[in-house]
Amino acid sequence: MRILLIQGANMEWLGIRQPEVYGRTTAAELDERLQAEAADRGVSLDIRYSNIEGEAINFIYAAARDGVDGLIMNPAGFHYNAYALRDCLRGVSLPYVEVHISNIDSRGMKSVLATEAVGMISGFGLDSYTLGLEAMVRILKKRTVQG
Repeated sequence: MRILLIQGANMEWLGIRQPEVYGRTTAAELDERLQAEAADRGVSLDIRYSNIEGEAINFIYAAARDGVDGLIMNPAGFHYNAYALRDCLRGVSLPYVEVHISNIDSRGMKSVLATEAVGMISGFGLDSYTLGLEAMVRILKKRTVQG
């Protein structure tokens, strides 16, 4: 199984930007943790960062063309107005799990992308990623069994 994780706007500053909200773990440390989690589950995980919505769209279309099985994304700063990204998600057949470190609802935010997600995991800190990865693996295994 091949999974793409996209880290949206500002996520490359994880551990630096607003540590009171997002913690002190750096992006590189999170990547290392997630690669280990993926290896433990026997899946391939490609992690991409982008501060540009169009670049994230290109990552998704390339993944769909290249046979990637599923998409996990923390859209971060894209979540509240990324209508072009939402249209991209509608156009590809990749199952999509949205993750957020903080509970965006408790912060008065809504994601315009969530309508295209199989599900959204929000508010569990960095564990949101582990939960998102586990959810995606389960989704893909069910699809394999169903055929």
